[in-house]
Amino acid sequence: MNLVVKDAPHLRTDDSVRKIMADVLIALAPAVAAGALFFGWYALVLCIFGALIAELIELFIVKVLRKQKDFTPDLSAAVTGLLLAMNLPPTAPWWLLLIGIVVAIGVAKQAFGGIGQNIFNPALVGRVFLLISFPTLMTRWINPVSSFKAFAPDALTSATALGVLKQQGFSQVIAKFSYLDLFLGNVGGCIGETSALMLLIGFAYLVFRKRIKIMIPVTYIGTVFVFSSITYFVNPERFGTPLLHILAGGLMLGALFMATDMVTTPMTLKGQAVFGLGCGIVTMVIRFFAGYPEGVSLAILLMNAITPLIDRVFKPKIFGEVRA
Repeated sequence: MNLVVKDAPHLRTDDSVRKIMADVLIALAPAVAAGALFFGWYALVLCIFGALIAELIELFIVKVLRKQKDFTPDLSAAVTGLLLAMNLPPTAPWWLLLIGIVVAIGVAKQAFGGIGQNIFNPALVGRVFLLISFPTLMTRWINPVSSFKAFAPDALTSATALGVLKQQGFSQVIAKFSYLDLFLGNVGGCIGETSALMLLIGFAYLVFRKRIKIMIPVTYIGTVFVFSSITYFVNPERFGTPLLHILAGGLMLGALFMATDMVTTPMTLKGQAVFGLGCGIVTMVIRFFAGYPEGVSLAILLMNAITPLIDRVFKPKIFGEVRA
């Protein structure tokens, strides 16, 4: 009998990056469908375009520029492209998405060496770059359309619920939006962030498939709830209700699908709890005290930056180590 000795850990699993990313794409499908339902066919086209072009750009970078001939696409680029598309307004031109994907894949991912080596969530880097570079195009919101259309140029422009809260106060939010519409997604916003219901369905699928870090979404959303509950009792007209802050904006998409990125978030449960807590605090500080009504993207990127420090502080003790 020939025995082969190799380094630990001796783990066997049928999982692969491709299988995990395929599950993420499946989980995002309900929110994409909701985006197409509420904003028209063009929103669906943007999402498909984002996933496909991201894979092609990564293939070009790895095989042509880096000359890695044995590279096989693992769908991680498709997830990045789709998430970036879901974070864009329904009126975003296709070339805007293309620029964002080039930054996300080329700068935030491949410049660090590819999947597993990037320190920031690539889709969020692309979104923040577009927000800084093209603020007008990135903040053009429309009301949901009444039926499927290739595009809805006659759709009425509108402000998001968080934008109304920031500029006009909570009484105007209640006059223009219902919690049911916020939960279902029948409100203005980014393509894939408005429907909390569909995002929760996709999240439940990932939990069932054991692909997600539950601690981060729980602590993230829980921190937002506690923070906004305190401020609500201080000044409800200015700060709004906790339910509004949970359902409006990109909190659900960010907490469920972007703050849970395996590469850019802490490895231990304690570290993940700290990560979610930090995301929640930074998000609410930006929403309440900064000029921008939303803070999810910036909060997650900031916590990505300190993830190595969190892992260092909360690293587990070595098994069998003698206490000093």
